Amino acid sequence: MSSFIRPSEIIWVGPSSRTRTVTVAHVSASFLEDHVALFPGQGSISSDSALPWRSSDSWKIVAEVSSATSIDVEELLVSSSASDIVRTDRAQLATFTLSLVGWHYFCEQHGTPRFVLGHSLGEFSALVASGVLSLVDGARLVAVRGDAMKRAAQSQDGTMVALMGPSDTAMDNLAAVSDVWIANVNGPGQIVVSGTTKSIENLIGTAKGLGWKRATALNVGGAFHSPLMSPAQNDLDAVLAVTTFHETNFTLIDNVRAQLRHGGPEWSDLLSRQLTSPVQYLSMINALPDSVTHAVEMPPSGILAGLTKRIRDFASIDSLASPSEK
Repeated sequence: MSSFIRPSEIIWVGPSSRTRTVTVAHVSASFLEDHVALFPGQGSISSDSALPWRSSDSWKIVAEVSSATSIDVEELLVSSSASDIVRTDRAQLATFTLSLVGWHYFCEQHGTPRFVLGHSLGEFSALVASGVLSLVDGARLVAVRGDAMKRAAQSQDGTMVALMGPSDTAMDNLAAVSDVWIANVNGPGQIVVSGTTKSIENLIGTAKGLGWKRATALNVGGAFHSPLMSPAQNDLDAVLAVTTFHETNFTLIDNVRAQLRHGGPEWSDLLSRQLTSPVQYLSMINALPDSVTHAVEMPPSGILAGLTKRIRDFASIDSLASPSEK
């Protein structure tokens, strides 16, 4: 079954209900009106993340991404060392591909969630899953974005730190620190900050004095979602300018403004701004309608499921298991 749905391929059958049957390329699937699919960012990938998925029928997507990017993505997913797989350009393409392998599998087994959203790199995965981007266009965008961000990080030393447990004055105190920027708002009392390596090292040492209970350095390749990524902007924008953004009947929530959206050309600007803007994950989850009661995180999963549990209550919040893990 193809789960990469464009509106022109959708034919509604039957009355409105919790699930609605759709016909996609002559194959039926269920639209799950009370489900949201969560697509993780590059920080979720590890050297063994893909191994349980190799026996899945949806593994064929790996070859499609390889063809679109002229990169051996299977080799990347199954043979990379622990240190190689987290390199920015590799981590982004590996995470994007594995998430869509999981999405295809989930839709075949359970039906298609009406709502989709992604964290940072995961926003590109969500746009492909919803049909706003074709798989080919999404793969090419991710390959260019990852390479451009890797080079931007090499041109300007930077890193990230997670800050937790703020006092009433912690945010105001942080605003007065130079060369640091909020990169992710991940939940109540948890943010991630980007900055120059020196400024982040200083911040870790002074965090408690600024009103934060804990500061945890992140093992990342750069100061993502901050102005230090601006050297990557031109390369990303050049590809966005020639990319087609389709309409869709899915509902998405964007990273930059945390608003409910469908498809169309506005996504070009949103993806451009996302490069140097904070990911508003807390607001994204809170923007979901109350009717959304089930959340499932696509592989490589675990991080978003954990964050989401701290934001609001769902009837279920699951990390998708592969066929070999059942």
